Amino acid sequence: MLLDTPICDFGWQAPEFTLKDPDGTAFTMSEHLGDKGLLIAFICNHCPYVKAIADRLAADAKALQSEGVNVLAVMSNDYLSYTADSPEKMKKFSEQYGFTFPYLVDEDQFVGQAYGAVCTPDFFGFNKDGGLQYRGRLDSAAMGDPTDRVPELLNAMRQVAETGEGPRDQTPSMGCSIKWR
Repeated sequence: MLLDTPICDFGWQAPEFTLKDPDGTAFTMSEHLGDKGLLIAFICNHCPYVKAIADRLAADAKALQSEGVNVLAVMSNDYLSYTADSPEKMKKFSEQYGFTFPYLVDEDQFVGQAYGAVCTPDFFGFNKDGGLQYRGRLDSAAMGDPTDRVPELLNAMRQVAETGEGPRDQTPSMGCSIKWR
């Protein structure tokens, strides 16, 4: 089912969590909430919308990381019913697209629910204080031709890093519904 993300609830506080990557290394949200902010991307392996943007997400995330913005990706789908999203396949997906950020397993789906994530991809951009400042799409290309794209997420997170506030005009992300148990 195709869904759009809700409008950004500016200032909403990021709930704390600790999740593990497919190798069992734990990552805590607050430890990644740096001086320039934090991007949390709810993604999965099998969604055609995520596959369409994965290369661009990897490149934009790498650029943000080089500028001091931290990035975490969370996979909240029920991977027992959707085996393409299993931790083993998450690891391969991350390697395939050159992710330079942790790709975490939301085993009990608690984090996806706590954040109100609705689709993949669903992006949450927080300032250094953990206040939500971006809940939009990756870019203007979506599933289309990325050669003439506006990198909306990259631009928004750069603004958040510099000013602590995101742009007021945001276009919702679009993708497949999160597969809840």
